Amino acid sequence: MLQSSLPAVPLLLPRHPSSFPATWSPRHNSKSRSPRSCLVQEEPDRAVEPEREPPPRRVSTQLNRWSRARSIRSGRRIDWPALRKKTAPPPSPAPPPSSPPSEASVRPSVAGEGTEGDGEDDESELMEGKAIYMVSDGTGWTAEHSVNAALGQFEHCLVDRICPVNTHLFSGVEDMDRLMEIIKQAAKEGALLLYTLADPDMAEYAKQACKVWGVPSADILRPITEAIATHLGVAPSGIPRGAAGAPLTAEYFKRIEAIDFTIKQDDGAKPQNLDRAHIVLVGVSRTGKTPLSIYLAQKGYKVANVPIVMGVDLPKTLFEINQEKIFGLTINPVILQTIRKARAKSLGFGSEMRSNYSEMDHVREELEYANKIFTQNPTWPVIEVTGKAIEETAAIVVRMYHDRRQKCLMPRISKRFVVFSGNMR
Repeated sequence: MLQSSLPAVPLLLPRHPSSFPATWSPRHNSKSRSPRSCLVQEEPDRAVEPEREPPPRRVSTQLNRWSRARSIRSGRRIDWPALRKKTAPPPSPAPPPSSPPSEASVRPSVAGEGTEGDGEDDESELMEGKAIYMVSDGTGWTAEHSVNAALGQFEHCLVDRICPVNTHLFSGVEDMDRLMEIIKQAAKEGALLLYTLADPDMAEYAKQACKVWGVPSADILRPITEAIATHLGVAPSGIPRGAAGAPLTAEYFKRIEAIDFTIKQDDGAKPQNLDRAHIVLVGVSRTGKTPLSIYLAQKGYKVANVPIVMGVDLPKTLFEINQEKIFGLTINPVILQTIRKARAKSLGFGSEMRSNYSEMDHVREELEYANKIFTQNPTWPVIEVTGKAIEETAAIVVRMYHDRRQKCLMPRISKRFVVFSGNMR
């Protein structure tokens, strides 16, 4: 028979030593190892193969210039493969104020002494971005917004990641020891230091210390303060706003009251209180009425918003109040449909749940209905919010609001100066 002619060779015997790969050694064939364990040793490189790095994060092309620039300014890492270095170690975080950097660790970067790896500084700097330190003896509001406004002039390179910037805010800096720690760290990182220090001694100390440590710096507050002092003929107090023991102003409580009022008047609630509002926003769903209302409330304006819904009459009180404080909001139908689809998805409405909320025909019909209402009320200015940030729309509303109140020939936003809100700088 055919089976009896086959040699009786055990099937689990290992192969002849000559058949093993070149990496095999006799120790693999020790008595303590089974033939199965020998086979595992044939591919040692496979077991110790290092994990591959995850693909670099890329900026989505769907982001507009505003969100892309903000993501960069926030310090979020957006890598370009061409700028990545596999061997480059991650940047060391700045030490906390309680552990200031030693002078020896800072001096090489300040004095320019040569060190190994100096040739990698330029590429590492390009990869990580330039650092901007913002120092304030208050909340840092003035410094942060001034820097953000200035960075807006460089969006053409910030968005394309040609000149990435990382901003760092240090607020509540009230003693020179902590200020010195920050300046030393800025010297170590090669950062630009911008400061708003009300105390003239602190401001002068920062200026001189930055010169000693070779840190480029600029005083944001002093030029404006000196110009106002010259104009008024009065010396500034030099006391930080929001300093310990400073009382909260009436304007601060006015702002809190405006926020509370605006929250209660959201989405057409309590129409009987519309006469108490400074500004009333009217528009279809998802035109940004609520976020715009909250933003204006933080500036001290009492805002109510009323939705326009087909088949639902607008409240009678809307037509009984001063019509000059009502503003209409409109938007491009394609953009509105996209926003509504995202909203419906976030609420868990899948494709199987039928709703005309985000259907294009319904969206256009709603906008046409709103436009008819706006046409019937010509005193309501209609603001196109498509492509506008909340800040941009708010600026238009505030400018028109003050222009209507003052009836001036040259549009302006005027008010008698009071401390708008405590702890703003």
